[in-house]
Amino acid sequence: MSKYDWLLFLHMSGAFLLLGGGAVAGTLNIAALRRDRPSEIVVLFGLIRIAVAMILAGGILAFVFGLWLVADSPWNYSYGDGWVIAAIVLLLVANALGALGGRRDDRTAQLAKELAASGDAPSPELNALVRDPVSLALSYGSGLVLVALLAIMIWKPGA
Repeated sequence: MSKYDWLLFLHMSGAFLLLGGGAVAGTLNIAALRRDRPSEIVVLFGLIRIAVAMILAGGILAFVFGLWLVADSPWNYSYGDGWVIAAIVLLLVANALGALGGRRDDRTAQLAKELAASGDAPSPELNALVRDPVSLALSYGSGLVLVALLAIMIWKPGA
């Protein structure tokens, strides 16, 4: 395998981790929306943390090896190409949205832990936090931006 093949493999591995982690996090979030018991919500939010680790690792791999691919591309891509700039901006936006949503979810997870330790009874306050429209919009918005990023990486408009 050539150097380019290795770079592409590592970039694609990062992309799969990034998008796969996002899909897992979204699925676990949907599962949390369907639960009332704080102990179940704690478990699901804990599993989301594993998905976030996948997202972070994948984002780093995809970013680093993506930039390296641009430099070593046989097609003479440039860091100034519109699709490259758009991909970097979309990755930053997705991370920012996900981080903001994650901070809000951290408060929800903390309340769920406290409620689970003190009787594990369903709570209207916890249900409201799990279903918080701002948190959901930030988290799912991050996922939608990742889908847009994937589209740009596949079609490379203007290249």
